[in-house]
Amino acid sequence: MERIKKEKSILGAIIDLSHKLVLMLVLPIIISLVLMISYAWKYHSAIQRIGRITELKSVVTDEIPEKAWNIVSGRESFPRSNIYKLIKRVNDTIRTVTEQTEEENRISLIVAGRTMETLENYINQIRDNINDEVPVVENEAVLVEVRDIAALVDSMLNEYIELEITSTAKKSTSLWLFVLITAAFEIIVIIIALFVRNRSMKATAALVRKPIERLEEVTAALADGTLDARITDTEVTELRNLTMQVNNMADRLEDMMRQSEKDAKKLRKAELRTLQAQINPHFLYNTLDAIVWKAEAGESEEVIQLTSSLSDFFRISLSSGADWIPLSQEKKHIEGYLKIQQTRYRDIMRYEIDIPEEIGQYFILKLLLQPLVENALYHGIKIKRGGGVIRVSAKEENGYLLFSVTDTGCGMSAAKIEELEERMKRGKPSVSEGGGGFGLINVNMRIRLYYNEPEGLKIKSSPKGTEVYFKVPCRTKEEIYENESISG
Repeated sequence: MERIKKEKSILGAIIDLSHKLVLMLVLPIIISLVLMISYAWKYHSAIQRIGRITELKSVVTDEIPEKAWNIVSGRESFPRSNIYKLIKRVNDTIRTVTEQTEEENRISLIVAGRTMETLENYINQIRDNINDEVPVVENEAVLVEVRDIAALVDSMLNEYIELEITSTAKKSTSLWLFVLITAAFEIIVIIIALFVRNRSMKATAALVRKPIERLEEVTAALADGTLDARITDTEVTELRNLTMQVNNMADRLEDMMRQSEKDAKKLRKAELRTLQAQINPHFLYNTLDAIVWKAEAGESEEVIQLTSSLSDFFRISLSSGADWIPLSQEKKHIEGYLKIQQTRYRDIMRYEIDIPEEIGQYFILKLLLQPLVENALYHGIKIKRGGGVIRVSAKEENGYLLFSVTDTGCGMSAAKIEELEERMKRGKPSVSEGGGGFGLINVNMRIRLYYNEPEGLKIKSSPKGTEVYFKVPCRTKEEIYENESISG
């Protein structure tokens, strides 16, 4: 129980930091946005009201008196003049704007609305006079009243516009002051958030860096051949499983070395395992460098994905000491390797894996495909401008499993292929041997040794890329155990 309490999670630390930053940044922003939108909406509404009232002024002072004069002078009839529609438009607009206006600015509009009722009464009087055929002189006198009333309404509208402009100017001043205060407050919040972020990131980086550095030291020692090196337990949750797998790997390597010393008949197999084991720590060392870099960059999802893929990679590499694993596990193994490498070389590498599930139950010698994929990456894709694609495929045919690893790299010359085939015939892989191709020579020898096949790898290459292919007999789990018991 005490051990569980001391555990610290990278993801948990990052989530805590994100919650703090969200609380510090988003909440004040939301509050300020709501207030600013409220102020802006009031300002916008006031401008709209002023605009609508301004449009009415010409109707009240020009159009209505002009229509009334045309009616009195006999130029237009009442129905044709649409004067009542103009009056209704004015009344409706005044009523709507009055409802939208704040209490202290309504008085002018209320008075204007009542005055419009008086103006409408005068228009009604003109209509009645015309119907009663009274002298035009009387309607001309009423027309003077109409013009005076229109001028009075216009003055009420002007007064309302002045009040709204004054009120809007106050809102604008308040809004500007609020924006300044909000900006100052946000700057303070951002400074505090950056301070909190920096401290939290340093703490998180320190949390990850120390166990990663311990992992690097041990894997570097393993790479140098110090197989008794072990990693102390870590309190970082995401690295605990990886630590166990690395220690298990070191244990297995040490056991294999002891077994190779005791069993002279399996000397060649033990030598190949040792050479194979020398690759993995270097790969792990480079991958851990990538994990540290991404952890310091705050890329939590990438750290978790890389750690998980690396753990799966070594779990299958160990396979509890077994030399033979299901093809489905070999497929998962190269998928983990390619995912890790794609994280490192995402701009230059893509991959495709075509291994049908129906042949996944057959057992094959482990680590046949990964060295070929690694060779395709480092000697094909990586050195080609623009990168390329790695394709891994398998199929069953006439009792054999046919494998192919193809890349769209720069290819190899005929002389290079001839040299490589000669080295594979000699069958003595060495990590100090120049010219590359260590993985190909290793896999070629293991195929011939474990499967007792006269031929191992075959190579085709052109400027468009390289294909490495081979075939091995289909073997079930029962056949593997039977062969192991006979040879033992």
